[in-house]
Amino acid sequence: MTGDVAGEHVPLIRVEHVGFRYRQAKEQALTDVSLEVLPGQILLIAGPSGCGKSTLLRCLNGLIPNSYRGELTGDVRIAGRSTRELRLAEISRVVGTVLQDPERQIVASHVLEEVAFGLENLGLEASRIVDRAESSLGELDLFHLKERETCSLSGGEKQKLAVAGVLALEPQVLIMDEPLAHLDPVSARETLALCRRLAAKGCAVVIVEHRVEEVLRIGPERVLLLEEGRVTYDGTGEGLAEAADPRAVKLPAPLALRLLAGSPRAVIEEPGETSLASAPPAEGKTPLIELRDVEFGYDDRPVLRGVSLRVCAGDRIAVLGPNGSGKSTLVKQMIGLLRPRHGTVEIQGQSVARMSVAQVAGHVGYVFQSPAHMLFAPSVAEEVAFGPRNIGQSHEEIVRHTVQALALMGLSGCEDRPPLTLSFGQQRRLCIACVIAMRSRVLLMDEPTAGQDYRSYTRFMDGISQLGVFASQVFITHDLDLAIGYANRVVLFVDGRILADGVPHEVLGQPDLLRLCRLHPTSLLEENLRLLPRTGRFYRLELLAQSL
Repeated sequence: MTGDVAGEHVPLIRVEHVGFRYRQAKEQALTDVSLEVLPGQILLIAGPSGCGKSTLLRCLNGLIPNSYRGELTGDVRIAGRSTRELRLAEISRVVGTVLQDPERQIVASHVLEEVAFGLENLGLEASRIVDRAESSLGELDLFHLKERETCSLSGGEKQKLAVAGVLALEPQVLIMDEPLAHLDPVSARETLALCRRLAAKGCAVVIVEHRVEEVLRIGPERVLLLEEGRVTYDGTGEGLAEAADPRAVKLPAPLALRLLAGSPRAVIEEPGETSLASAPPAEGKTPLIELRDVEFGYDDRPVLRGVSLRVCAGDRIAVLGPNGSGKSTLVKQMIGLLRPRHGTVEIQGQSVARMSVAQVAGHVGYVFQSPAHMLFAPSVAEEVAFGPRNIGQSHEEIVRHTVQALALMGLSGCEDRPPLTLSFGQQRRLCIACVIAMRSRVLLMDEPTAGQDYRSYTRFMDGISQLGVFASQVFITHDLDLAIGYANRVVLFVDGRILADGVPHEVLGQPDLLRLCRLHPTSLLEENLRLLPRTGRFYRLELLAQSL
């Protein structure tokens, strides 16, 4: 049932006055939501973290009411039948879903096997399975990785693999929950171009995404804005600006600047050197972390190729580069989680190889890319307290630092909840809270803004800087705007090597370097470059608006 969006307008999914409250929850997750998903249509669902976007997707793919329990009102009909009377196996033949966290979706040990898994469950012939699996890998530019172990892939490669696995099933409706979260900008554009090609063939594509600006570039036929479980806007991308707050939804920079110019100005403290625990060291002082000519690889595959890098007090370093270039491997060297085959890694002049895990944690705190790699405790409070307890903080310090970290990350009130009951975005913030509470000298974060709306991540990034307990920060990101707003140093990393290292306006102002790193200029970067002769440096959106 594909239909013709210009002809029959037969909805593949119809949502009629749907409300939902999770079992044991006090508040409604959704209230009176109605919409239709049409063949050939791209639907963008936007809104702040915790507004009900993922809950709505669970209604669209039948996980509510089949897997998630609670009070469901209204009705969701797929191909004319209510999800209350359909089994998940039946729904999956129409609706394919790419989950927010690829770690929860990948089940096979090798790439080709992962894409073939769903096809095998459909009972297809072996030759057809291989053909469709390889074709899907080709669509996502993953064919060269088909023999690789899935556990060896980068976060972005896993994200694309999850898409390939669903795409191979040829669903009539493709649902994607934050598909761009771990992708470099070129991969993100390629994925969105694929969505447009699928829509041209009659597939309906539903995208939940915080990177709204990038999705708007492909001209979604419909945009839905959710706030506190209710639809506050339902219309075209062009009309979104009339309903969206540019401090919460990431709109194109020229439009956002125009909107902010007409609104009351809030006083925003710029993260500066005074917000860090100490100023940059004088020449000759020992760096906090130093890598010298580090080489590393997995089996026979080289990943780091002679990397040298110094992290000094006062540094806020953004590490950018393509998916699979070795960025996460680089920061894992800094905490001794991986050991170099050649070269040395030192923390304040001491070899990491001679330090215990607790000793390293006292100096360097690391936030993993996937919450699944960090969270294990029965409650949020116990999760945050675990690290401080193991590095010898007193009971009073543990309590104080736990309360402060949870408040900073917007998680106050969640202390007694099991971590795995939190949303993906909340789990990401919990992981950061766990490391903040440890009070290490250096804070390392791998994709800290994945699953976060613009308002959430600016609040916690501001809070981390104003806390003043970290001598330096290093964060891996694909978000150029995060680097513009919060880094005083940018490292471009490609094919296991450092391509450039310098202040943001010098490094990010070189188009040739950006292309080599699979980076596309964002509208905020373009505005900062245009205004650079006047401002003399880069600013994040609100500060740029204030400077004008």
